[in-house]
Amino acid sequence: MSANTIRKAKKLVENGGVVKIEDDLFQIKSSSDPEKSYFVTSDSCECPGFKNFYKFHHGKGLKANCSHLEAIRIFKEETSD
Repeated sequence: MSANTIRKAKKLVENGGVVKIEDDLFQIKSSSDPEKSYFVTSDSCECPGFKNFYKFHHGKGLKANCSHLEAIRIFKEETSD
């Protein structure tokens, strides 16, 4: 995962861009468009970056990821204490 993805994810969490709706359902603001948000679970996201992940990384054995999925991971770590 790129440093840019992690930086964007941290910023989303710090700015209150992550809202927990259910145990495994979150609404997360877009990092590029303040008018947009995406519904995200622990392993999928509606954002274009997630949807296009395999198109750009086809055959490299990587699991799809995006800043929104990483934001959930950070959010869970910070709220589990």
